[in-house]
Amino acid sequence: MNILITGGCGYVGTVLTNTLLKDGHKITVLDTQWFGNHLKYHDNLTNIKGDVRDVEKIPLEGIDTIIHLANIANDPAVDIHPTLSWEVNVLAAQQLAEKAIKDGVKQFIYASSGSVYGIKDELQVTEDLSLVPISVYNKTKMVAERVLLSYKDKMKVICVRPATVCGMSDRMRLDVSVNMLTFQALKNKKITVFGGDQTRPNIHINDMIRVYQHFLENSIESGCYNAGFENISILKIAQMVSEKLDSEIIVSESNDPRSYRQNSDKLLKTGFVQKFGVNDAINDVISAFKNGKLIESDQCYTVKTMKKLNL
Repeated sequence: MNILITGGCGYVGTVLTNTLLKDGHKITVLDTQWFGNHLKYHDNLTNIKGDVRDVEKIPLEGIDTIIHLANIANDPAVDIHPTLSWEVNVLAAQQLAEKAIKDGVKQFIYASSGSVYGIKDELQVTEDLSLVPISVYNKTKMVAERVLLSYKDKMKVICVRPATVCGMSDRMRLDVSVNMLTFQALKNKKITVFGGDQTRPNIHINDMIRVYQHFLENSIESGCYNAGFENISILKIAQMVSEKLDSEIIVSESNDPRSYRQNSDKLLKTGFVQKFGVNDAINDVISAFKNGKLIESDQCYTVKTMKKLNL
């Protein structure tokens, strides 16, 4: 299959690209490479340094499926430059979908976010609940979903709503909860938790990749699909880390009220099976650190990098 991956040099994108190449697919990656490029040469890889907003420059001839990962990720990064985020997260997605239809692309898989639900009291947050996004980032994701799904009569449109991803990537992120708390314990022997009672769903990066493989390999109807399997409080994650690394946990006040759970039964009913979890991710980060494979840099932190870019 010929696949375009936007954001293919990112945290998830790097692992996804390498995995799909191993599966025998022909991959075109489009990425600004703001966070570096960790992809190695491969006969079936075309790696383009470019901006998803320059839609007319994106080669779609012969492309069967687009996996659209490119976005300004997480609330603090979006808040740095909200206009840029609307342009990248919404307008570019709409223009890419229009071009995809014109060029005969059959399937568009969009990486949305489980955070589109906002604050929910329900113990089972399913896809049919109302979306009440409380941040600009959440709003861009919700609007992009609505725009893309309006094209589902012209091509298959899958909106994946991932939980917080955790685990190792060559393009590492240390600003997502499990990775961040584990790295704090490794580096400082202390873990700082803001609030702690907030419940968040999680998904191991290997399962995140398997979700995309699942939609590529199976005929599944257009729509939105949650992808999160462990609804755990931030404090509980810190305790799981502390048990392995004997670290002190310091709890501070938080102004972040977001607390939500995910029910992924809709995805599971299509035949997907979870294989990895938070405990695996913690072990992966610990192992990489001890083996010298986890090296901290500003590129591991979205906000630090975005501020340096002066966009």
